[in-house]
Amino acid sequence: MRTRPILLSVVLTILITGSALAAATPKAPDDGKLRIIVFGAHPDDCELDAGGCAVLWAAQGHHVKFVSTTNGDIGHAQMAGGPLAKRRTAEVKAAGKILGVEESQVLDNHDGELMPTLENRKKIVRLIRGWNADIVISHRSNDYHPDHRYTAILVQDAAFMVTVTHFCPDVEALTKNPVFLYSADRFQKPNPFEADIVVGIDEVVQKKIEAIWQLESQIESTWATGGFERIMPIPKSGPEREKRYQAFVEGQLRRNRKPEKYNKTLMELYGREKADDIKYVEAFEICEYGRRPSEEDIKKLFPFFD
Repeated sequence: MRTRPILLSVVLTILITGSALAAATPKAPDDGKLRIIVFGAHPDDCELDAGGCAVLWAAQGHHVKFVSTTNGDIGHAQMAGGPLAKRRTAEVKAAGKILGVEESQVLDNHDGELMPTLENRKKIVRLIRGWNADIVISHRSNDYHPDHRYTAILVQDAAFMVTVTHFCPDVEALTKNPVFLYSADRFQKPNPFEADIVVGIDEVVQKKIEAIWQLESQIESTWATGGFERIMPIPKSGPEREKRYQAFVEGQLRRNRKPEKYNKTLMELYGREKADDIKYVEAFEICEYGRRPSEEDIKKLFPFFD
């Protein structure tokens, strides 16, 4: 007659012990260095939006992680599915090595099909917590591409939840909310991007370009032709390859060239003389959902301003 209560007690003990172990997954250790995690919708967005800053952070020993929230498996004129996803994952990992990124992770979501579900929100929360992030960067939510918009929504929705102990209790909650930032874009409605932080990347822009040159599937398809109708393969060697590379470099330099509207912020951060000399930049807007940094905080999080 006493067998059932004893068995029940043993089962409950096992369950409780297992839950306690599962609930204590630690964050990455704090070694005094900054920890930055960047979310992009596709395998190329992180590199394009924050590749220069990644080089600068990594050079000072800070920890940078790039996460693509989809695998990019339809972003090519001819390839698709698993083969393209594998190719694009390999490309961003190669780019990350050049940039000094510690980890480039590609989530297994189909390109064009990302949704702001509870399951995906939990994935983002776990990634931010596991990295023990000081800075989280992502798209803004008023973007042309649904994957960009929903990546932004998922990261915004994680901005408070990363500190809530009983949400995703299998990964230790953060005791200090990170600073959440938006990467730059040109969309105007319902509100334009505001450059709260602008970083000069002149000294590393060539390394950023060399990293992005690894993203060959994009260079030969969408970037070369302006659409998905055809490809322009990159020559393997010879003068045609060099010609193609120089055209690519010029395009990337144009993409990173400093707009006049950033001058005021640059002067505030660098001083007038140095700001005038800066040619190439990356810019970020502070998201009000996370921790609101002071000027002193910004200079600690972006230790590049003299």
